[in-house]
Amino acid sequence: MPERWAVAAQYALPKQAVTRLAGAFANARLGGLTHAVIRRFVARYGVNMSEAAEPRIEAYASFNDFFTRALRADARPLAEADYLCPVDGAISQFGAIERDQIFQAKGHAYSTRALLGGDAALAAEFEHGQFATLYLSPRDYHRIHMPCAGRLQRMVHVPGELFSVNPVTARGVPGLFARNERVVCLFDTVRGPMALVLVGATIVGSMATVWHGVVNPPRPGVIRRFDYAAPPVELLRGDEMGRFLLGSTVVLLWPRGTLRFNPDWAPAGAVRMGQAMGRALG
Repeated sequence: MPERWAVAAQYALPKQAVTRLAGAFANARLGGLTHAVIRRFVARYGVNMSEAAEPRIEAYASFNDFFTRALRADARPLAEADYLCPVDGAISQFGAIERDQIFQAKGHAYSTRALLGGDAALAAEFEHGQFATLYLSPRDYHRIHMPCAGRLQRMVHVPGELFSVNPVTARGVPGLFARNERVVCLFDTVRGPMALVLVGATIVGSMATVWHGVVNPPRPGVIRRFDYAAPPVELLRGDEMGRFLLGSTVVLLWPRGTLRFNPDWAPAGAVRMGQAMGRALG
């Protein structure tokens, strides 16, 4: 299918309704039917179940139990690096934030202010900073981990669209990651603030964090803000911080001069959680 048709179909698709239906099925406990769907999914996408803490498909009561499966303790060793890759997936884009503009794909960029829910003061902290956009495909491990140690300050649930976030849509939908529903997690680290943004997508039933649980639904249609000044929520480098119930994209932001990316990184390159993402500057 030509890309322009695939993108046009995204605009026409009743994305909210499809997502609600997919979420309901993914949470349902349907016995043999659930296990048959999981088997088909594993075969279709080449999921490596030997890495899973529980490799037996029959052990998963729902599709979401399988989709958010834990890995064996030794499956993702942590590199000796200041910043770790937080997910399994592919590099969509990474590099410098040009004033407040984040590169999405050829011909498309979006602002840090839009991504962060319209907060101009917060966006200013990342002016001329650095970003990384990482895409999780259906076959990937869908838990999200900390690239470095941090103390949670705020979480913001921003309502929005539910376009697919695959590479075709990223090339065809302007401002995609700042248009879709997202959960913005803001941390203090030893090298300044860090934003870790979970971006929703078509059939992403919900996103969850370890401190809150499932964030969406509900989807009230307004921005929701959660403050975490006390008691503190502190996570170490490599700790799990959240998960996608069905898959999507993570966008990370840092202030100017925070890190130098791994020289082996390149757009479209495959990455795994725990690999070296970069080293600290200064």
